[in-house]
Order: sequence, then structure tokens, then C-alpha cells
Amino acid sequence: MGKWFDLTLFFVIILSVILVMLESVKEIDTEYHDLLLILEWIITIFFTIEYIARIVTIRKPQRYIFSFYGIIDLLSTIPLYLSYLIAGSQVFLALRAFRLLRIFRILKLVKFIGEASQLKAALKASRTKIAVFIYVVLILSVIMGTVMYLIEDDAAGFTSIPRSIYWTIVTLTTVGYGDIAPQTTVGQFIATVIMILGYGIIAVPTGIVTVEFNKQSGKGKSVVNQAVDLNTQACPSCATEGHKDGAKFCYSCGSDL
Repeated sequence: MGKWFDLTLFFVIILSVILVMLESVKEIDTEYHDLLLILEWIITIFFTIEYIARIVTIRKPQRYIFSFYGIIDLLSTIPLYLSYLIAGSQVFLALRAFRLLRIFRILKLVKFIGEASQLKAALKASRTKIAVFIYVVLILSVIMGTVMYLIEDDAAGFTSIPRSIYWTIVTLTTVGYGDIAPQTTVGQFIATVIMILGYGIIAVPTGIVTVEFNKQSGKGKSVVNQAVDLNTQACPSCATEGHKDGAKFCYSCGSDL
């Protein structure tokens, strides 16, 4: 039943996010406003019941309320209620702002990703390497940005060192907005070098995280098996998830499941 409930919740979340997007289209909202509002109230009531049920069924409600998922569940529940409680001249702006908070419901989908713990561990393990990499990129951007400021003039858009650093970062990441472009031969040569360098730089953090992710995957098959089994049982005492099928006790606190 837990799996069926989570599957239902999954599709309701997707539907809710789609409704938020449709409401932002003026033509659709004008023609189907009442229908969209009714559907949103149904979904909001569903999320309200889910939130209250989780608080009632767990033995230590505060652990759920102040957890990441607890805060996300609250943010996905209260916007529609708050939009009708705010009064004053800014009511319509507040109404729109609170209703847009419903997009946070998409974060509720994180709990359905079985490999999320592996990805989290991989990012945590590689954070130092990535920090050093970003530090080197920033140094390179400052140096190259300063050089471009000396080479190019204001007419080309390089009016200051910060603006030149902005151009360097945009070029290094191969985004290339085109709002600033070097005009001199030397400047264009440096820009070419930065562009080519950008392709190599982009692959570095990807490789770092990939290596760490593979290490996490190779530490044991139990985590992978739990992801495949889609065991959604949560401990009623500490709200810990990811138990093996057939487990009778929580692996975190030892309470009966």
C-alpha cells in the first residue's frame, strides 16, 4: 500500500506542477480558470491530508516537521491557503507569489530517486576537488579579463575589469551571449584560446563526480538493491527510509517496523 500511495503521490505532484505552468499562460487561465482552481483545491487538500497523516503516524513528529522533506511538504501545502488570507493593496501580487511557491512540490520527487543517496555521497566526496577547480577557473578568469581590458577599448564593450571578467566567464563556459566581443586581432586570438580551453574545462567536474559516483556504486550492492526494490517503508520513530524488504527493525534506531 505504501508503494501504491507513493506512486499516486508521484503523479499528483507532476499534475500539480503542470497546473502551475498552465496558470501562467494567460489564454489558458482565462478560459479554464475555474477548472484549474478546482483541481488545485483538490490537490491542495490531498497534500494537506498527507502532511497531517505523516505528523500523526510518526512517534517523533518534530523530526519530520523540521526535516528537509517536512519543510518541502509544508511549502507545497500552504500557498493556496495563504493566498486567501493576505489582505491589502498588494493582495494580487502576494496571491501570485504564494501560488508560485507550489512549484516547490517538484522537490518532493527527490524521495522517489533511489540513487539520490549515492549521488549525494559522490558530490560530498568530490567537493574539495571541485572547489579547487572553481578556484583555478576564477583565477584564470580574473587574469584573462584584466588582459582583455588592457587590449580592447570601451567601444568593444570592455569598459571595466569586472565587465571584462564577466565576458571571460561567459566565453570560458561556451555560453557566448554576444553582447561583448573583441575587435582587435590579439583580442580575438585570446578569445579563441579561451573558447577552446572552455571545452576542456567543462569536462573536468563531470569526470570528478563520475569517478566518485562509480566508487559509491562499487561499495556494495545493498544500496542498489534497495533502489530496485523501491522499498518505501519508513521507520515510525525516526522516519528513516531505505529498509530492506522483510526487515523487522529499523537499521538506524532499532525500533519495530
